[in-house]
Amino acid sequence: MECVFGLVGNGFAIVAADTSAVHSILLHKNKEDKIMVLDSHKLVAASGEPGDRVQFTEYVQKNVSLYQFRNGLPLTTAAAANFTRGELATALRKNPYSVNILMAGYDKEAGASLYYIDYIATLHKVDKGAFGYGSYFSLSTMDRHYRSDMSVEEAIELVDKCILEIRSRLVIAPPNFVIKIVDKDGAREYDWRITTADA
Repeated sequence: MECVFGLVGNGFAIVAADTSAVHSILLHKNKEDKIMVLDSHKLVAASGEPGDRVQFTEYVQKNVSLYQFRNGLPLTTAAAANFTRGELATALRKNPYSVNILMAGYDKEAGASLYYIDYIATLHKVDKGAFGYGSYFSLSTMDRHYRSDMSVEEAIELVDKCILEIRSRLVIAPPNFVIKIVDKDGAREYDWRITTADA
């Protein structure tokens, strides 16, 4: 019952993800952070099989760091998204990863951006996107309330509306969510929305 979604506002991008580690009918933990800080100005929110999700996002993170170390320049968000898509496309013909990604970033020239990358290596730049069962509710909520000129406060209010819809409409809704933001000041954790603590 994974839920990952994000949006681009006026000079920033926000991504949110549930924090449940689930296998079959078992809930293993409530504080699994599914949003990785890729570098100082990029975030990767991922859903999919836990092993694939962790291994692939760490692989991308280390390769982005290696590129910056070798060349002295960080990859742009678009370049990092295209690298990620290329690795998924290569793996698709050998040993595919079951992972879906929303990559958010901020570049000085391009500003904030959000990229949708699914498990079959589809890449698309979007203003808002979602993966998982929660996408049925978060996408329709964002379609209704999203504006490209939103402030951070308005975007957080919209994220909270999405979380409320997911919690109230999904039969087995994830109780906890983490929200992260990236803007000119960098990528960072914004807040958690917690209804159930870890046992």
